[in-house]
Amino acid sequence: MALTVETYPLGPTQTNCYVVRADPAATEVVVIDPGYEVVPPDGIEVAAILITHTHFDHIGGVAALADASGAPVYIPAAEAAVLENPEAFYPGRMVRPYNPDVRLGGDEVLELGALTFETVSVPGHSPGHVAFAGEEALFSGDVLFAGSVGRTDLPFADWETLVGSIRALFERFPPETTIYPGHGPATTLGDERANNPFLAELRAS
Repeated sequence: MALTVETYPLGPTQTNCYVVRADPAATEVVVIDPGYEVVPPDGIEVAAILITHTHFDHIGGVAALADASGAPVYIPAAEAAVLENPEAFYPGRMVRPYNPDVRLGGDEVLELGALTFETVSVPGHSPGHVAFAGEEALFSGDVLFAGSVGRTDLPFADWETLVGSIRALFERFPPETTIYPGHGPATTLGDERANNPFLAELRAS
């Protein structure tokens, strides 16, 4: 059965926050990348908060949601220090610090209530970036978008590493896999492999 995915583009960067259910009637959800404040509806239990990477527009609402819901926060281990002390990385951004509950290496299977996700290490846009895969869906953060890819003109980013991560996704998951990116509309791996203008070198290799 396909996941039920609700998309909330938040804040001035229109960062996609995803609320994921095992089925439309489920009252237990997993929230992915609450970059700005998000308030789950009454009667909803947040089983976990998953973070793909720690750029400020993906972690700004983490502390508030974790405090309100009591849900554990899962974060890439290599970037946990950013959420613990965001002022050191994003001075003036007013991101509340939070001590994450679980640090991820990118090779875990997460059993979160009725939902199961595999974590996938996809560095390049950021050094510890992970994606979350489950039920023919891939929550890719800022690695792969509809018609674009993650920026690599940022500190600790690297183009060749990013392309290698995207190549690994193409090799591991079927082309019909739905991509839920950190910004913009959903797409599929097959569409991006065939048409993404930033991946011409990958198609040629």
